[in-house]
Amino acid sequence: MHATGLSLGSADGLDDEHLADIAELCRRIEPGLVSDHLSWSAAGGLHLPDLLPLPYSEEALAVVARNVDQVQTALGRQILIENPSIYLAFADSDLSEAGFLGELVRVSGCGVLLDINNVVVTAGNLGEAPADRLAALLDHVPAAAIGEIHLAGHAIRLLDDGTPLRIDDHGSPVGPETWSLFETVIRRLGPRPTLIEWDTDIPAFDVLHAEAATAQSILDQAAWEPTHATG
Repeated sequence: MHATGLSLGSADGLDDEHLADIAELCRRIEPGLVSDHLSWSAAGGLHLPDLLPLPYSEEALAVVARNVDQVQTALGRQILIENPSIYLAFADSDLSEAGFLGELVRVSGCGVLLDINNVVVTAGNLGEAPADRLAALLDHVPAAAIGEIHLAGHAIRLLDDGTPLRIDDHGSPVGPETWSLFETVIRRLGPRPTLIEWDTDIPAFDVLHAEAATAQSILDQAAWEPTHATG
């Protein structure tokens, strides 16, 4: 069960009515996993239709940890927090994304939903190497805390100055770089529940099935490997 509206980064706190609805839905369907995003989307009673970024600061960490604790208490279970797609960096961030998520896991007991497409999108937009950004996440977040993986495609648009902007629109095939990083993750962690997201320009079923088969083959191959990280 993948939520989008808990607004875990909101300094105003959570919407109690919405959280109660989520908790009731969990009781009804008993999902294997529950997740939401490292983002915010509500302030001052206004709810925004987007997953907005937050600075990776100690203050923001305290807010998210408080909100995650409230959600986990209401649900009576651990939730997974997804790393977001980022389009700009905050000047006042004093933690890396990897450090922020690692510390959030430590203080709240939450897990992580590792979206590999978001790693590629963020790295491209911030001028980083995707492999380096992924390595930092795997180094800071305990392997046992990574409970799910997302894969997707993304769009690339050119800004007026020719700079490419990567947009997480879930509207195209999983890219070669994302597949490569997925293999890296699975070789290191072992198989994890994996979801391919395709929300716009949805193609014929055969295309979707082929992508699922590619992911499954990578998971199957890793299942035969002798050792994986467990820390």
